[in-house]
Amino acid sequence: MPEGRITRGTTGTNRLRRVDRWIAASSAFAAAERPLVVDLGYGAAHWTASELLDRLRRANPLTRVVGLEIDPNRVAAAMPFERDGLSFARGGFEVPLPRGERATVIRALNVLRQYDESEVAAAWALMASRLAPGGLVVDGTSNEIGRIASWVALDSSGPQTFTISLRLAELERPGIVEERLPKALIHRNVPGERIHALIADLDRLWAHTAGYAEFGAQQRWLETVRRLSDHGWTVLTPPRRRRLGELTLPWPEVAPR
Repeated sequence: MPEGRITRGTTGTNRLRRVDRWIAASSAFAAAERPLVVDLGYGAAHWTASELLDRLRRANPLTRVVGLEIDPNRVAAAMPFERDGLSFARGGFEVPLPRGERATVIRALNVLRQYDESEVAAAWALMASRLAPGGLVVDGTSNEIGRIASWVALDSSGPQTFTISLRLAELERPGIVEERLPKALIHRNVPGERIHALIADLDRLWAHTAGYAEFGAQQRWLETVRRLSDHGWTVLTPPRRRRLGELTLPWPEVAPR
């Protein structure tokens, strides 16, 4: 039987564009000759899996995407949209794949959000056990229109990085991401926890860089991230991706205490 529970299934079109482009640029995806990417818990419609394939094939035309859902009715509804490189099947955190294949990337966005924090580690471990060598699980969440997102990337040894991705135009403060933290972190945004310290520093530095706003939100964000690094945070984000409103840090810097 599939491992997990049926999601609400409300994901709309274009919601996951931020994480999709991060996956396309990831070393795990780039290193695979024929990437096999899983859209776990794609929801009531085929959209996110279809969009994932289109975005990733721009980077590697040999990419395949498998959409997995626990609800057999959702699988049946998606199957008419199968095409070259895109298929749908029933499955959960155990990630069943044809011919015993293993996934290059497993994207589980807006899935664990409905679980208890105590259930996260087991789900991570089960998904990670289905990865190909060098593969990644990406677990996170986004708002309904995809302008605010965050996710954890983990491999077979455990969580490695934490990423925030924000639409910079009209951004009031970076701390708005607190509403869309992954389940492993969302209840840890309290004084004494590392994620709380990160969000507090981001908001404080964003306020301090208000003078850069006249040069545009992108320049203000770049200066905020630069100052964040000066304050001791390990910024892993390449400069070109910072311009997209991204910030990636090592997992230990935000992990629950």
